[in-house]
Amino acid sequence: MPSYQHITVPEGDKIEVSPSGRPQTPDRPVICFIEGDGTGPDIWRASKHIFDEAVAHCYGGKRAVAWMEVYAGEKANGVCGSYLPDETLEAISEYGVAIKGPLTTPVGGGFRSLNVTLRQELDLFACVRPVRWFEGVPSPVKRPELVDMVIFRENTEDVYGGMEVEAGSDKAKRLADFCAAEFGWKIRPGSGLGLKPISETGTKRLVRAAIRHALEHGRKSVTLVHKGNIMKYTEGAFRKWGYELVREEFADVAVAWDDCGGDPAGKLLVKDTIADIFLQQILTRPDEFDVIATMNLNGDYASDALAAQVGGIGIAPGANINYETGKAVFEATHGTAPKYANLDKVNPSSVVLSGVMMFEHLGWQEVADTIIAGLTAAFAKKTVTYDFARLMDGATLLKCSEFARAVTDNFKRI
Repeated sequence: MPSYQHITVPEGDKIEVSPSGRPQTPDRPVICFIEGDGTGPDIWRASKHIFDEAVAHCYGGKRAVAWMEVYAGEKANGVCGSYLPDETLEAISEYGVAIKGPLTTPVGGGFRSLNVTLRQELDLFACVRPVRWFEGVPSPVKRPELVDMVIFRENTEDVYGGMEVEAGSDKAKRLADFCAAEFGWKIRPGSGLGLKPISETGTKRLVRAAIRHALEHGRKSVTLVHKGNIMKYTEGAFRKWGYELVREEFADVAVAWDDCGGDPAGKLLVKDTIADIFLQQILTRPDEFDVIATMNLNGDYASDALAAQVGGIGIAPGANINYETGKAVFEATHGTAPKYANLDKVNPSSVVLSGVMMFEHLGWQEVADTIIAGLTAAFAKKTVTYDFARLMDGATLLKCSEFARAVTDNFKRI
């Protein structure tokens, strides 16, 4: 058993991974958790209560999660003297699965995002965000029930794998001079410059995961979202390589739009759309989209825009998964909201629904289904936290911890 300076390893078993990348989950798996900054502690206490009660409800003591705290963010800096200690990365890599609350990320300066670092260091190449509406949740659109998509966003390339140099710096001048001399590119003086890599390997492993997910879950289509009409050799290449993969590896079960004219004849349809058109059509015709595969920046915009249609990012779940190694980090998709820290006020649903994804990943589908049923009942009864209560007529306002208990009380009726 590995030993760590600041991490206490509980009694439990490691999650093994099959050659196909699927977790082989023991009855008492050790799962890492990062409490998170700001509202993170409140959210984690509520979420953990829901997780443990759902596991107990389903398995009656036969199975349980052995939670292992690992450190990142402000708490890590206080405990370990580093915002992301090496032993945290080592522990997640060793035990394979983690769930985390929101972490502090400065804007405009300071250290780069801890979330990005976790994804890149552990090669969690797919950021997976399912977006669906729960009955009773306030929405700004007329037909939120038409939104039911899963976004696969590439996690290691594009702006996450790129580099920037600051305007006016010696590096910016040298890069601009090089581009002018070698390629004839004239760049306006005083510009900040950036590079964004998109590779065939990165594209195909993401699209492969999206197609497999669609096939396994009975989805009808996968849409490649890109801006290839302008960025022909990066985002345009993403489109090209995505279609290549369909023909190379999935020809018996999937077909590209160009090869069937939009009539897949019972196969999974793989199509593409320009990113700006996609952002319009998820408002005007969301039921035409199913599974989405896209690059990093497009996926960031799209997942947040879709979350707004079904109730906001406060209930949007997220997962970062390597489908080849089975390693995964499930996470809150919202920020730390420090002004609400320790007030027992905020909505924990983003982490709770990320936990649903985690239990599905582990093969504990009964637990995932139980949590969904408990949440659905809580929303339908309008027993909600302040963010929803202010938008609902006749709502019962609950604290974060009270909402968690309302969810688990519903388990008794399942």
